Amino acid sequence: QSNKRGSVTFAMAGPNTRTTQLFFNFVHNKFLDSQGFAPFATVESGMNYIDALYNVYGEGGRGDGKDHKGPSQGRINQEGNEYLNKVFPNLSYIISATVK
Repeated sequence: QSNKRGSVTFAMAGPNTRTTQLFFNFVHNKFLDSQGFAPFATVESGMNYIDALYNVYGEGGRGDGKDHKGPSQGRINQEGNEYLNKVFPNLSYIISATVK
């Protein structure tokens, strides 16, 4: 299975590093296929809701919200939603989902 638009994939930093972090492919990210990113699900309906998620923060950066980059993974693990709510107030959350 390829990392096509609408596929859901586990994030990873290398072989055997998958944990609980997931991402949606907003576009066809074929380059991820050869890196071992294996999609395990597909958004069957409601991709318009995924497209509407707040996407300004991006990824990487210092994690302080001032460099227009995303949260720090370490701080998320240490401080949880309190950190996210304070530093990234516009972050979108998925409250519930149905898996069939």
